[in-house]
Order: sequence, then structure tokens, then C-alpha cells
Amino acid sequence: MPTDPIPIPVVFVATIIVVAAAVEIGYLLGKAVRRRSADEKESPVSVISGSILGLAAFMLAFTFGIVSARHDAKKGLVREDANAIRVAWQRSDFLPEADRVQAKGLLARYLDTRLRFTEARKLDSDHVRAALAETRQLHDRLWSMAVANARRDMDSDVAALYIEALNEMAAVNAMRVAIGIQARIAKEIWIALFFLIGLGMLVVGYQTAIAESKRSMIQPVLVISFAMVITLIATLDRPDSGVLKVTQQPLVDLRNTMSEATQPTTR
Repeated sequence: MPTDPIPIPVVFVATIIVVAAAVEIGYLLGKAVRRRSADEKESPVSVISGSILGLAAFMLAFTFGIVSARHDAKKGLVREDANAIRVAWQRSDFLPEADRVQAKGLLARYLDTRLRFTEARKLDSDHVRAALAETRQLHDRLWSMAVANARRDMDSDVAALYIEALNEMAAVNAMRVAIGIQARIAKEIWIALFFLIGLGMLVVGYQTAIAESKRSMIQPVLVISFAMVITLIATLDRPDSGVLKVTQQPLVDLRNTMSEATQPTTR
């Protein structure tokens, strides 16, 4: 997680500086070469520049594809999580009266824990560990209760359905942790991406000088464009960057449904 400690605005500004510096260094290098010798021609430099920029574009598209697919997966997992909790909540009606009340309370706490975690303004390692620990604790209590009831009647299909619901809930939770928190762009990909972009911008500046052209007035547009894409990738790669958050509305709707179901009816 190489970019996590760096705020997103800093990533944007730092990328602008790096890309702009690479173009300027390439331009100064090209001018120095041009002064010493006129043998360096623009045509071969243009071919090299196009090849490197093509590789950089491929790496950008490849990396963006990874984080975009993961972002879509996160949204799908929220819906699956809400459905898994809803099924477990409904099947807890199969439990005996005392266990049923306790199970519904634990499931409500389980849901509230997830929402508090995802709605937090800032996610740090301590917050993540605490939320995961509480989630495991609640699931363990639900599981122990289900096992105890299943042992009273080992042939109960009803108990099997409830245990299946808890298993599905745990599986979705594991997927959310793996995809939403643990899965990240590898450090080696970040290094290759910045290296290719830096080389590409270096050659762009070099080609400009070899062509005996002045610095273009629209050069900042190129720099900002690359910085925007890099920043977007970094934003999507983080569990929580403060922007582009995955909506938790399915879980919110489920919490409202559960709250309404537990309220006493009045006539």
C-alpha cells in the first residue's frame, strides 16, 4: 500500500511536479545534445517517443482496469452482504424463543458494526482491526448458538438452513475484506507505471528540443492529464479515500427494515 499515507491532493500535486520535471529535464537534455551535434534527428526520436508513450498508455489502461473492476466488485458485495444478513435474520425465526431474540440482536449489532465502519470519515489500521475483531466476535457467538441448537436435533433441516445462512454471511464478509481492504495494486506496478510515464515525458521534452521548438503553451495540459489519471487510480485503489465511496444503501435499507420489524405494533 505505497500511496496510502499520502493524501490524494498531495498525490495529484506530486504527480504534476514529477511529470513536469521529466519534460523539462528532457528538454534541457535535448538542447544540450542539439548544441553539440546536429546529427540527432527528430524522426527516430519521434518513433521512440511514440513507443514509450504507447507502453505508458497500456500500463495506465491496465492499472485503471484493475481498480475499476475492483470498485464494481465492492458495490456488488454490498448487495450480497445485505442479502446474506437478511436471510440469516429471517431464518433466525427457526430458533427457539430465547435464542431467536438473542440472535436477532446479534445480527442487528453485526449490521450496525459494518455501517459504522464504512461510514467512518477516516479508516486507519486500528479502526480496521477493531471493526474486524468485533465482526468475528459477533459471528462466533451466532455460530456457537446455531451449533448448540443443531446438536439438539442433528437431522433438523431447519437448523441446516440457518447454519447455511451464517456460512454465506461469513463468506461474503471474507470477500469484502479481501477485495475491499487487502487487494491492492502491487508496488512493482506503481514503480513500472511512474517509470514509463517519466521516460515518456522525458522523451517528449527531448523531442521538442531536437525539433528546435520552444516549449509548448499547452504542455501543462499534458502534465495535468497524466496527473488526473494517476490520481484517479490511486483514489480507486484505496479502501477509503474520502471520495468515490461505495454506497452502503442496501445495508441502510436493511437496517431500517430490521428496525421496523422489531418495533411493537400498536392498534
